[in-house]
Amino acid sequence: MADVAVKNLEKEKLVAPAGAEETAVAEEKVAAPPPPEEKVHESNAMVLAEKAPDAAEKKVSGGSIDRDIALAEVEKEKRISFIKAWEDSEKTKAENKAQKKLSAVDSWENSKKAAAEAKLRKMEEQLEKKKAEYAEKMNNKISLIHKEAEEKKAMVEATRKEEILKAEEMAAKHRATGYVPKKLLGCF
Repeated sequence: MADVAVKNLEKEKLVAPAGAEETAVAEEKVAAPPPPEEKVHESNAMVLAEKAPDAAEKKVSGGSIDRDIALAEVEKEKRISFIKAWEDSEKTKAENKAQKKLSAVDSWENSKKAAAEAKLRKMEEQLEKKKAEYAEKMNNKISLIHKEAEEKKAMVEATRKEEILKAEEMAAKHRATGYVPKKLLGCF
């Protein structure tokens, strides 16, 4: 019903002479000060637009000037509601754009983190492999040293046994001949 009243008022405005409208607008400024603008919430914007035509219908009975004033108020409220809708649309666009950029940054961050962690794991695996290779080399070196030590011990033992055997043979020879060796043990 409000839409029908608004359309009728718009038709009457189109039919009214141009000079009358300018006079009505000028008288509107003098006759009735504009209502103080209130912050209109999104949900209340449509309610105000619907209430205004009803108020305009009540004032129309007053005459041509009242009708022009009412039409001007309706136009003003219509303009304000369009501006409010545009503002909300722009805010929503800005929010969506920011959200899209934030999600792009988050995905970039996650991919970079994943790449860095993969590189870290790869380096750790390489270090573990090098550590194992180095430990194996050291174990081989230790076993080689142990083998050489065993060989040297065996040689020393063999030399000792030869010297003991030689000493026993010489002692047996000296006993058999009764010859006293010139070199005696140095501790006696």
